[in-house]
Amino acid sequence: MFAEKIANYFNQNPQYKTALSTDVFIPYRVESRSLTGLVDKTARFIEEIQLLDAEKWALFVSQFRTQCVDSANEGWRGEYWGKMMRGACITYGYTKNPKLYDVLTKTVEDILETKDKLGRISTYSVDKQYCGWDIWCRKYIILGLLHYHEICKDNLLKNRIISTLEAHLDYMVDTLGDGKLPINETSVNWGAANSVSLLEPVMRMYNHTGNARYLEFADYIVKTGPKGLNIFEEAFKEETAPFEWSIQKAYELMSCFEGLVEYYRVTGNTKWKRAAVSFAKKVIATDVSIIGCCGCDYECFDNCNATQTDPANTKLMQETCVTVTWIKFCYQLLRLTGDVAFADEIEKSVYNALYGAVNTEQCKLNGGFPFDSYSPLILNTRGRGIGGLQYDNEGNIIYGCCTAIGAAGTGIVPEISASITENGVVFNMYVNGVYNLVTPQNNSLEINVSTNYPLDGSVEITVSPEKEQEFEIMLRIPEFSKQTAVAVNGEAVAVQGRYLRLNRLWRRGDKIALNIDMAPRVIHPIGCENPDSLNYIAVKYGPLVLARDARLCGDIGKSVDLDFDKDGSIKLEKISTADFPTLCEFKVPCKNGEFIKMTDYQSAGKTWDTASATEAWMPIKQ
Repeated sequence: MFAEKIANYFNQNPQYKTALSTDVFIPYRVESRSLTGLVDKTARFIEEIQLLDAEKWALFVSQFRTQCVDSANEGWRGEYWGKMMRGACITYGYTKNPKLYDVLTKTVEDILETKDKLGRISTYSVDKQYCGWDIWCRKYIILGLLHYHEICKDNLLKNRIISTLEAHLDYMVDTLGDGKLPINETSVNWGAANSVSLLEPVMRMYNHTGNARYLEFADYIVKTGPKGLNIFEEAFKEETAPFEWSIQKAYELMSCFEGLVEYYRVTGNTKWKRAAVSFAKKVIATDVSIIGCCGCDYECFDNCNATQTDPANTKLMQETCVTVTWIKFCYQLLRLTGDVAFADEIEKSVYNALYGAVNTEQCKLNGGFPFDSYSPLILNTRGRGIGGLQYDNEGNIIYGCCTAIGAAGTGIVPEISASITENGVVFNMYVNGVYNLVTPQNNSLEINVSTNYPLDGSVEITVSPEKEQEFEIMLRIPEFSKQTAVAVNGEAVAVQGRYLRLNRLWRRGDKIALNIDMAPRVIHPIGCENPDSLNYIAVKYGPLVLARDARLCGDIGKSVDLDFDKDGSIKLEKISTADFPTLCEFKVPCKNGEFIKMTDYQSAGKTWDTASATEAWMPIKQ
């Protein structure tokens, strides 16, 4: 019955149906979750200040009315609607807010009216098409409409969406490919990797329609790859890291590999699963910073693990588009493989880079946008630039790319927190609230998670199945937790593996007590060719990166001589002295008996000027 119920769900949501035979963790979206705390608050905050803004949606649709606004500067105004629609639908999947549904339905009906006689929904005129970011923008039209299709309650509208998208994609299939215009010659940006990322929506459309032409077109994209480097074949070789490639643009590369995962799910060719996993593992090994973003050379891979503390690097870095796409890509691979390393990466990114980019103070200095674009690691301010900014003909700001993508990150965290498996349930993150799930025996299952994590490591999980029955609950043991304690109904359980498997007969009211070791520790950089890059130090508490903020202390930017043990452990004292919102604050001891004040990274820097200059990596005394 369980398998049948899940199969029926995926048949009703065909863009996910292939995952049923390939994935280890299943994002069963029928169930509900009533969460509280930071994750819930952030998702609803973005819903309120951004996604319910009907005027903004109308502005995005207006970019398609003339079908030429991006022609002059080969811009990307056409990405905003689909990119934000994807995030809005993911958010709606959690909040189920009827006001949001109504706003999204209206703008979907609006965008469908912009289709031209050729079937295109594009911000490029026909004589200027297939250059710059045209295909990239058309990609987001497909993704946005397919995500709405998933939540749509009107069958007639759903049919209209698919028929519109078929015309939209058919035009590209008819005009691109072997013997036509090569897809990797449709942009001069990074070998047209932006255009090659069309692979993901092509596969999703194949899942919806079964149209063999779409699968053949996907075959062509994978065979071709970006100009000058077939990144899919290069990843499969497992010889080089992405920062060593001739194409290094992190956001676009990850988007291409998201498509390769969907391609594997359909074809079953394990070569492409291996390539996608290898790409991600290489990124983890070389290009993820302390806050969980990639690249310190604007949005490009650059061996970030080493270069993140290079004091000579004054470039913008740690872009929110990269953060969100990395979270989404890791979630794809977590579902596909069940590899806990991807859950570790997601948590690091969410609690530091992603939430740090949210304009919780609604400050106007970053343009008043709900998301920041670039995050500093060594002493600097947030928001030194607005990523992907575009203007209208009168010089008015339309939007920015990072602002458009952010909701896909804040909206997907509730879903990531827990999934179902063939044998039961898995918790990838510990988020306070009530989860209504389903057991392998097809019975309802309520699980109540009570925790202040990531502020402390105590988690209590109350299990209440409809009937007493045997199934498995998997608990992720965070990578940083060296001394983890688990008990079921007061009886200690040996902690083995990074996913602890609790397989037993569960009864209503059974309790799991999980104590995660949040012990603070000092982090040292790897260092790059510049020897000065080694002269830094950072502090972490559980999954949280700590930071200095000029509002909290007068010692910002000054070198430190922290008092810590040989194994990196350090004792912190919790305080509450800040006159701005924080998750946590600490006194951090120095060897001279004094201390410095630090807060969590996501709360730091949120005046977007020098008043809250911030640093995660602090210079050390020589």
